[in-house]
Amino acid sequence: MTDRYFALTVVLEQNVRDDDAQPLIDAIKQMRGVLSVEPHVANLEMHQAQDRARHELQQKLWAALR
Repeated sequence: MTDRYFALTVVLEQNVRDDDAQPLIDAIKQMRGVLSVEPHVANLEMHQAQDRARHELQQKLWAALR
């Protein structure tokens, strides 16, 4: 038996202005089987999480180099 997905998440390489993202949103909406597309606004918590993840990766890399 195969798995059945109810949603797919798209993560952008970097934060994009809402007016620049609109053509991408429109294109995804035109794909077969897409019911809706909901943009998510970047916020402080997301920025902090990225900084912590980056710092943790840097620490692991330095430890590996030592």
